[in-house]
Amino acid sequence: MSSVLYDAPGPKAKVRNWIYTAGFAVVVGLALWWVLARMAEKNQLDADKWTPFVTDSQIWTTFLLPGLGETLKAGLIAMVIALPLGALLGIGRLSDHAWVRVPIGTVVEFFRAIPVLMLMIFSSALYVMLGTVSSDLRPLYAVVTGLVLYNASVIAEIVRAGILSLPRGQTDAAKAIGMRKGQMMFYVLVPQAVTAMLPALVSQLVVILKDTALGGAVLGFADLMSMNRQISANYSNTIATMVVIALIYIAVNFALTALASFLERRLRQSKKGTGAVVEGDVAEVDAGGAAGVGKAP
Repeated sequence: MSSVLYDAPGPKAKVRNWIYTAGFAVVVGLALWWVLARMAEKNQLDADKWTPFVTDSQIWTTFLLPGLGETLKAGLIAMVIALPLGALLGIGRLSDHAWVRVPIGTVVEFFRAIPVLMLMIFSSALYVMLGTVSSDLRPLYAVVTGLVLYNASVIAEIVRAGILSLPRGQTDAAKAIGMRKGQMMFYVLVPQAVTAMLPALVSQLVVILKDTALGGAVLGFADLMSMNRQISANYSNTIATMVVIALIYIAVNFALTALASFLERRLRQSKKGTGAVVEGDVAEVDAGGAAGVGKAP
């Protein structure tokens, strides 16, 4: 029996797949050659445009590393706020009470429909009107506020979809042993939904980190992407700078994805052979000899 979700390819299908792969590789190679040739014509491959990243440490200590630090700071602050806020909003949308479910749903749909850049601009204008945030910190506050409002709404939908994707039997079993809605949500549904939601959550965290560049482009936030202008002005190497910055983004996002994959493996391993312990009073069930569940010691 095949272990794949479709029939295993036969000899002719395998040959076709190899031909398609080779053809795609040739197309990609030709495209890469064309790009490098155009760059060479514009003297963008000259050594003097790339060597500063190796020979001049100031390009890192003055521009790239401080910019990366601001990017990570804004991204991490937004993640720390947006994750729990989004989880609460997602759970709130599943409430049995309309006076909770409807307002939260309205807030989520409202902020999810507005572009994150617009939220950053509105936040910056709001902080200017209030006058409570200094001009030095205003770009950071505006970027974080915009990221939190938008991504918390998106995370809320991820959480809601993850919980609703669980088999109906999980909810029925929790109700059968007398669990209240809060106990059922936090002890049964959410822990099981975390592993299902993790890939989508990681993708959204990567989006948060990349969207900090919007603040640098519009609000003057001194993030990694905004350093391109200063480096290009000093070294006249725009293309080389953009390539290096792109590689830094790739490295950081790859590290974030690798960390999430490690956590996902640990979560899956920790659930093997371990039973969930529910604290609090749970009504005993006596149906056909079923064992009752009492208060956890």
